[in-house]
Amino acid sequence: MSNSLIWWGISIYTVASLYIAYLSRSGQEVSMSGYFLGNRKMNGFVSALSYSATTYSAFMMVGLAGLTYRGGVGALGFEIIYFAGVTLVAFFGPRFWLAGNKYGYVTPTEMLGDRYDNKMVSVVIAISTCIFLIPYSAVQLAGVGYLVEGMTNGRISFTTGVIIATVLAIVFSFIAGIRSVMWTDSLQALMMIVASTIVVLLIIQGLGGFSSFFGSLEANYPESLTVPGNGFWSFATFLSMTVPWLFFSLSNPQVSQRMFMPSSLKSLRGMLLGFLGFGLVYTLVSVLWGFSAIIMFPGLENPDVATPRLLSSEFVPPVLGIIVMIAIIAAAISTIDSIMLTLASLFARDVYGNIKQNVSERRQLAIGKLVMPIIAIMAFAFAELQLDLIAVLSVASSAGLTVTVPAIIGTFFWKKGTAAGVITSVTVSGLLVLILELFMIKPYGIGSGVWGLLLSTLLFVGVSLVTKPPAEKAEEFLTYINSELKRKLKSSNKSKGETANKG
Repeated sequence: MSNSLIWWGISIYTVASLYIAYLSRSGQEVSMSGYFLGNRKMNGFVSALSYSATTYSAFMMVGLAGLTYRGGVGALGFEIIYFAGVTLVAFFGPRFWLAGNKYGYVTPTEMLGDRYDNKMVSVVIAISTCIFLIPYSAVQLAGVGYLVEGMTNGRISFTTGVIIATVLAIVFSFIAGIRSVMWTDSLQALMMIVASTIVVLLIIQGLGGFSSFFGSLEANYPESLTVPGNGFWSFATFLSMTVPWLFFSLSNPQVSQRMFMPSSLKSLRGMLLGFLGFGLVYTLVSVLWGFSAIIMFPGLENPDVATPRLLSSEFVPPVLGIIVMIAIIAAAISTIDSIMLTLASLFARDVYGNIKQNVSERRQLAIGKLVMPIIAIMAFAFAELQLDLIAVLSVASSAGLTVTVPAIIGTFFWKKGTAAGVITSVTVSGLLVLILELFMIKPYGIGSGVWGLLLSTLLFVGVSLVTKPPAEKAEEFLTYINSELKRKLKSSNKSKGETANKG
């Protein structure tokens, strides 16, 4: 595929996205809520597309396709576990939304610090999150690098692709904060789902249709259709990778922060339903891409280049290949800029804002904007390491975030949870995950996410039981959430009943 065609595609995408980002501006945002949450006024449609684009990043079309190429159909089961975890949003989403609207929380860590009545809770979790989310940002940058390098046979370098993604992510984030990110996300999500679906259908048709496609897999690569197949998807590997993925929607703040943004509970519900529909199609498409690459390009040394090879194949018209390439780049950028905004808000609100007392909203916002390019540069440096298998690295990053799950669950369901329990569980378990990942240690063959979650749960419960909980704050917080949920449910049931009677 020619370099000029690729550069034209990137240029057109950049101009269109910048125009949409500019249109999303609604005056100069001077508040943290306005810049990082869109003043909590996002509708369900835009929220669903943005949530999808942010979640389904380079991990899917590059990482999940590569994972399917590497281990077969087990990758589908792995991603279905993530789908199961998304049901947590249906359960916890209304609670996040109610708490955010009542108390004005900008970040999930701010909510935890307030609920456990200790600002150090916010500081500790925010710092821990930064440590583990920057590598995940790097995964997205690496996905773009592999993509442009693979599609041009190295004529456009990995580093050039990473630089493009980094610069665009910074620019989109700065224009109007989360508003520009969400509106550009919407464009990106539509490109992702439409173009990738068309391409996979073209490839399968070129290989003789679905019957011939699966017949070829069954005849020549039967191990790709079974679990553990070629041995990659052992029980220990599957457990190690799926546990962090199961809790992704709670543990990753760039995702859970989205629960504060919808304008109403109805919009929150629309966001979730739209995301589930989008995700089901995109998951199937990504897995089919991986299967297609197994048939067309057996023996690839790096599974993450399976997608670039497919896009530059004879079955994909060059213009359509460019559109899908841009869609994947867009998906990666949507995740990077969302992470940048989230980490910036965590640092400004929960680290700087708590360590340096009585900081104004304007000052916090200025600090947040200042650290965004620093976060991007750190992610760029990490991406340049070119570590293998994007999907595995994504899960490793999520493993470190999983240690916050017991504290999040305790926020809404356990009055006896304490700040000491949270701080101890997050710091000690996070350190364990870091050690296991850095030295590539897997006790009994099981990954760091499982051990981190187990230790975090034990420490959170154990330390909380021997320390004094913030009884007054816990009582007020939980009473409000539970009473509001009951009131909303009663109101909803009443409205449905009135509608049924009219019918």
